[in-house]
Amino acid sequence: MVRPVISCNPEVMGGTPVFAGTRVPVQTLLDYLEAGDSIDEFLEGFPSVSREHVIEFLEQAKDRLVAAAS
Repeated sequence: MVRPVISCNPEVMGGTPVFAGTRVPVQTLLDYLEAGDSIDEFLEGFPSVSREHVIEFLEQAKDRLVAAAS
């Protein structure tokens, strides 16, 4: 079974979607990228998130956007 990338739990950050196993909201990654920061810069600030988590999240987001556009 594939480990989930995102977790939503009312007991963690009030149910905000976070990277699984962390308290880091996925919105924080999107904010970093929108501001022009790199994935490496994000990872430096949030060492509890792995590069694999970030890449898998972005791949899943891409797949959903492409599927929705079809």
